[in-house]
Amino acid sequence: MTIKSFIRKLIPKSLISLYHFGVAFIGAVIYGFPSNKIKVIGVTGTNGKSTVINISCKILEKAGFRVAALTSIMFKIGEDEKENKLKMTMPGRFVINKFLRDAVAAGCDIAIIETTSEGVEQNRHKFINFKTAVITTLNPEHIESHGSFENYKQAKGKFFQSVKETHIINIDDKHANYFLDFPAEKIITYGIDNSADIKGENVTVSYNGSRFKVNGYDFDLKILCSFNVYNALSAIAIAVSEGVSLEDCQKGIAEVEQIAGRMEKIMDQPFKVFVDYAFIPVALEKVYEFVKPKLGKLIVVLGSCGGGRDKWKRPVLGDIADRYGDVVIITNEDPYDENPQVIIDEVAVGVKNKEKLIKIFDRREAINKALSLAKTGDVVVITGKGCEPWICWEDGRKEAWDDRCIVKEEFSKLF
Repeated sequence: MTIKSFIRKLIPKSLISLYHFGVAFIGAVIYGFPSNKIKVIGVTGTNGKSTVINISCKILEKAGFRVAALTSIMFKIGEDEKENKLKMTMPGRFVINKFLRDAVAAGCDIAIIETTSEGVEQNRHKFINFKTAVITTLNPEHIESHGSFENYKQAKGKFFQSVKETHIINIDDKHANYFLDFPAEKIITYGIDNSADIKGENVTVSYNGSRFKVNGYDFDLKILCSFNVYNALSAIAIAVSEGVSLEDCQKGIAEVEQIAGRMEKIMDQPFKVFVDYAFIPVALEKVYEFVKPKLGKLIVVLGSCGGGRDKWKRPVLGDIADRYGDVVIITNEDPYDENPQVIIDEVAVGVKNKEKLIKIFDRREAINKALSLAKTGDVVVITGKGCEPWICWEDGRKEAWDDRCIVKEEFSKLF
C-alpha cells in the first residue's frame, strides 16, 4: 500500500470530498472563473472521449469556431497544440482553470474537456460552467476505485445532473435511459440501431475507413473501426447543438485524419501493424473483430493497464485475446506500484490454449517477438497504451515510451 492510499484510508471520505470541493473553488477564483466567458463542453464515457473531441474540433473549426480542447492526448488552444504528458485524462482544478483562462485569452469560442468519473468524484467539474454534457458509452471500468459499477455510473450521472443546458446521449448504449432521465433544456440523441436525432444509416466499414449517411448527407470517415462511426455521430451532434449545418459537418469529417494511438495503422507491408489504446474488454473485442485477417494470423500484444486497478478484468482480457488471437503475447503495461509479473500472470489465466501463449516481461522485447513471428498477410495489434508517452513504474517513476516508435525501431532491426 502506498503512503497516498494509506492516508486516504485514514481520512473520512466526507473530508476528502470537502477538500476537493475547496480546491475546485480556489482554482476557479485564482483564474477568474474563466468558464463563464467561454462555452464549455464536457465529454464523458468509458470509451471514445478523445476521438469524439478530436473530430468535434475539426468540424467546429471548419464551421468558423475557434476551439480549445483538453484530452488524454493533447492540450489544444486554437492552432497551438501540445502533447498531454500528465498521464491524466482530466487534470486537477488549477490545470483546467488555467487552460480555460488561456483559451479565453486566445479568443476561443468553445472549450471541450474530457470529463472522467474519478474527476467528478473529486469535484474537478465544480465551478466550471459546463454548457453541454456528452456521454459516449458506459461499460464496467474503475470498479475498484468506485466500489461498484453502479457507483461508477452514478458518478457519470452527477456530471449530467450538474449540466442544465444541453445533453447529448448515445441512444444505442444500454444505459441511455439513465442519462435521458436527467433534465436539460435540450436533449440530442445519436445512434445507428435506434431512432435518433443524429442517426447513422447505410454504414459500411473497411480497412480504408467508414462511410455512412445522416439525413441524406454522405460522410466519409478515414479513421478505422465501427465504434468510430459512433464517435463521429457524437461529434456531429455536438456541432449541431452549436448551430453547425450537416453540410459543414460533412466538410469537417472529411478533414479528420488518423488520431494518435487510436486504431492507428503503423505498417501496411509486409504485414499490417496496428496500435490502439483499448484496455477494457468491450473495446478490445471490437478491435480484434475489426483487425482479424481472413487468411493470415492475428498476433496480439497486450497487458492490463493500470497496476492496482480493476484486477477483475485481467483474465477477461486474456480470454478475449485467446478467442481472437492466433498468437497471444502478454507483457507489461503500467504496473505502477504493483508487481508487474503478477499482472502478466493474472492476464494469462484467461488464455485457455497455452500453446498460443507467450509471456514476455519487457514490452519492447514483446513487440519485437510479435514482429518477428509475423508473415505476409498477418496482422499484429498492440493494445493498452496507444500513444501514451510513459510507462509508469513504482513510486512515480516514469519511463519514456511510445508503442508506435518502438514498432518502427524493432522492425528496422529485424528486416
